[in-house]
Amino acid sequence: MDILKRISEQRAHEESLRWEGTFADYLKIVEEKPHVAGTAHSRVYNMIKSAGVEEGEDGTSEYKFFSHELYGLDRAIERLVEDYFHSAAKRLDVRKRILLLMGPVSGGKSTIVTMLKKGLERYSRTEEGAVYGIKGCPMHEEPLHLIPDELRADFEEEYGVKIEGNLCPSCQLMLEREYDGKVEDVVVERVFLSEDKRVGIGTFSPSDPKSQDIADLTGSIDFATIAEYGSESDPRAYRFDGELNKANRGLMEFQEMLKCDEKFLWNLLSLTQEGNFKAGRFALISADELIVAHTNESEYRSFISNKKNEALQSRMIVMPVPYNLSVSKEEKIYQKLIKQSDIGHLHIAPHALRSAAIFSILTRLKESKKQGVDLLKKLKLYDGKTVEGFKLADVEELHNEFSDEGMSGIDPRYVINRISSALINTDRNYINALDVLRSIKDGLDSHPSITNEIKEKYLNFISVARKEYDELAKKEVQKAFVYSYDESAKALLDNYLDNVEAYCNKQKLKDPLTGDEIEPDEKLMRSIEEQIGVSENAKKAFREEILIRISAYARKGKRFDYNSHERLREAIQKKLFADLKDVVKITTSTKTPDENQLKKINEVINRLVEEHGYTAASANDLLRYVGSLLNR
Repeated sequence: MDILKRISEQRAHEESLRWEGTFADYLKIVEEKPHVAGTAHSRVYNMIKSAGVEEGEDGTSEYKFFSHELYGLDRAIERLVEDYFHSAAKRLDVRKRILLLMGPVSGGKSTIVTMLKKGLERYSRTEEGAVYGIKGCPMHEEPLHLIPDELRADFEEEYGVKIEGNLCPSCQLMLEREYDGKVEDVVVERVFLSEDKRVGIGTFSPSDPKSQDIADLTGSIDFATIAEYGSESDPRAYRFDGELNKANRGLMEFQEMLKCDEKFLWNLLSLTQEGNFKAGRFALISADELIVAHTNESEYRSFISNKKNEALQSRMIVMPVPYNLSVSKEEKIYQKLIKQSDIGHLHIAPHALRSAAIFSILTRLKESKKQGVDLLKKLKLYDGKTVEGFKLADVEELHNEFSDEGMSGIDPRYVINRISSALINTDRNYINALDVLRSIKDGLDSHPSITNEIKEKYLNFISVARKEYDELAKKEVQKAFVYSYDESAKALLDNYLDNVEAYCNKQKLKDPLTGDEIEPDEKLMRSIEEQIGVSENAKKAFREEILIRISAYARKGKRFDYNSHERLREAIQKKLFADLKDVVKITTSTKTPDENQLKKINEVINRLVEEHGYTAASANDLLRYVGSLLNR
């Protein structure tokens, strides 16, 4: 990669995007593309939508704008996009509200804001997201503000574009002095939003309330120029460089907003409700920007308990951002964070991150009042797994049972810290699930916010995660021991289906060796069905259901195979594993294996390395561990 060449190409591309013309030229652009004159809220919504939307299996919408960076927040993001951004883009009253993201630490709130800011920077450099402003305006103002109030209704009728807001003091002066009031000659330029350059994106972080200056938000008088211009009310003697000025046309992140003195936040009351704010000795200054803040639940409860904050509270839309509640997506969070570190050369054995994720999710779930649902079943249902006796509607019901589920529990940063500790302290070139769970357990003693009661509960969750890992480990080793696993499974499935078909149709089978007619093999069918708890009374219904499924596949021109029925696939797997259990026990637990056993062990290790993502050392360790489990 020639980095200097790429930089040169990037610079040339930026130059090619630039545009400059008169207000008359800009009107032609508005006529062709009315969306360029949209509000900041509509710009954000269009940006999110333009990245694409997919419907998930559970009926939720997955917004691709967020999905590559945030995992497991689909429901929260769908609520954020549809209830806030979509409504605000349609100019409904929610656009006159501060967006407050509320959730636990390390839950993704600041990541959402960062993604919106970075996204706006990229979007403003696309054709669809182009933004135009009056050249020389410190607030990159919408050029349509040049149109007098008396003509705006007619303009809206002809162009289909609504105009809100008035010229800032700086542009008013510029129009009079430089253009002699001729709006058609005012120079307009394309604006590229940038946080670094403070164009359309601002970030405000409060300091000590006693020394905090309102000028940080609204700009300040430039005392060095007062002698030249003679008045503090001359726009040329004022610096329009506060965060509210610079974030115009885009977004302002208000960090730790609820920790600010309430007097300091009064400017936001007018800005949110009326779209303007007071600065210096000027009339109200129009601003079109999305204000987004984030906080945790305890700070928010403290904020709303203060009666002085009622006016500001009524101008907020509070969006809960809970922790992720899906094990698979929690794994992705850990993978993303580990990939960003410098410890990627160390091997993390399969299921290590999953075991940590199981523990994390268990700490975030609430005990359901629904009969037959324990935390482990709930965890599996939330992860999209099939649990007997439960349907998709049940999962939705569980999600709706508690509005605050996921607002507490172990945060991803703690788990990543403990995984990092396990990686740093290992004397091998890999860690496994046991190392990770041990590290999580050791860290509970020094966790600042965990009481003895919660610690006891968490230790129990670690035991549950360990048991889940034990089952995964046994299955993986047993599966690796099956030579030509798919062929073996297919042969067993075909044999089972032949017998089921004969049983349901009250027919006999032919013995492949003698050619004699024989009864369906009840012993074989029951040995498979018992693996998934199909009782003697339920066997007929189960077999008929299989036959109906086969017929349905045949009508659609599809072939019924090993993956066509999840419960039957599980039964076939368990049957194969049960038949192999003794072989696995003997081979893995023998301290001095013979030549045949050694050959088998090497075959299994190779399969674990090639097909399951282990290293030779971690696979060998897995075999020893499973051998000990099977011999208990």
